[in-house]
Amino acid sequence: MSLQGNPPHEGGCLCGAIRYRSEAPAVGRITHCHCSMCRRATGAPVVDWVTFRAGDLRFIAGEPASYASSSHARRQFCPVCGTPLTFWSSHDPDYIDVTVGSLDQPEHALPDCHIFVGSRLPWMHLDPELPDLMGDIEGI
Repeated sequence: MSLQGNPPHEGGCLCGAIRYRSEAPAVGRITHCHCSMCRRATGAPVVDWVTFRAGDLRFIAGEPASYASSSHARRQFCPVCGTPLTFWSSHDPDYIDVTVGSLDQPEHALPDCHIFVGSRLPWMHLDPELPDLMGDIEGI
């Protein structure tokens, strides 16, 4: 599917210290990620991501903190309230994933697939209409 509505797409953290904007449309898929790393990073059983070109996403208020969540990945979050904001991988450095829940209008982000379903919690029911693109890989 896609991120509905015309750019700019904006969002931010719970406390309002961090704000971001993309003047360009989202690219790629909008995913339900079931990997254990995303679960631990967010405290949620599944995390939804929308992808932008890395150069199109700008922080317009505040400066997010970041950490290396693996040898090739960095995650950004609000240093004040802790809201998870982005995921970036050196395996695909031209793109950055943004947590759908941090968008101002998350209802416009229509997911089109599951990823890392092999790591999903057993009580999590999947939408059978959405394909599983990376079922047996244990997270990124």
